[in-house]
Amino acid sequence: MSKSIVLVTGAGTGIGHLSVKALALAGHTVYASMRDIHGRNAAKVRELRDWAFANGADVRAVELDVLSQASANAAVDTIVTERGRLDVVVHNAGHLVIGPTEAFTPEEISKVFDTNFLGTQRVNKAVLPVMRRQQQGLVLWVSSTTARGGFPPFLGPYAAAKAAMDSIAVTMAYELARFNIETSIVVPGAFTAGTDHFANAGHPADAVVSAAYDARYAGLMDQVGARLSALMPPEADPAAVAADIARIVGLPHGTRPFRSITDFVDDGATAVTEVAERVRVEFAERIGIADLLKPSLG
Repeated sequence: MSKSIVLVTGAGTGIGHLSVKALALAGHTVYASMRDIHGRNAAKVRELRDWAFANGADVRAVELDVLSQASANAAVDTIVTERGRLDVVVHNAGHLVIGPTEAFTPEEISKVFDTNFLGTQRVNKAVLPVMRRQQQGLVLWVSSTTARGGFPPFLGPYAAAKAAMDSIAVTMAYELARFNIETSIVVPGAFTAGTDHFANAGHPADAVVSAAYDARYAGLMDQVGARLSALMPPEADPAAVAADIARIVGLPHGTRPFRSITDFVDDGATAVTEVAERVRVEFAERIGIADLLKPSLG
């Protein structure tokens, strides 16, 4: 297996943090990106540095705020200056929000899209010129089963942003194929433990509208959360998603799956995806772009 230079966004917690470690243990050089690495995230940087030293791994922290094009450009410039290339970007950075959709202002929803959707575009604007010059690379997107499976209420803006990200990943896969840049979409299901996703979730500012929904749906989110937890088998660990990311990165170029799902609850995303991928392949053949397709599921 060839060793890659990998950039992981949103590496401070959760799946991003776990992916940095899984990739580094597989022998890759991993740039763990996050905001404010010399300030509020300095302790996370020290933890990763100490972990890397103890495990003989190559992990390097890099400042990257997905809300800033200048920050994304600077991060990629740092990597290319130090290593001469960039082989893989893992689009993981994201932020969960919970609450009745009506209670979010358009500006609040815009902020969700800014992080979870437009953030990937800023990083791509920095990364893709490097990969096009190299005539090789892998863009790996961390999507969500909310884009295609069943999902509970009160996740509207988050689910919409993830669906938008998933959609643009599919479109860009065609557009990048002739530059020899691969696309893989990793699709985690719900995880009720093992990440700070729900603990750090945002909420709408409109308390009046939220209260109106609370009166009608009191305890519903807790009820859904309890049901999800009850459905989770003991092996339902988000580290499985990180392991899948490391597996895909380690595969030979040209053999990586287009989409890979890690869903312990079986919310229906796998069944929907099988149909959607068949339609995607058939339509590509009909309009004469079958050469741009990747292997579908794996």
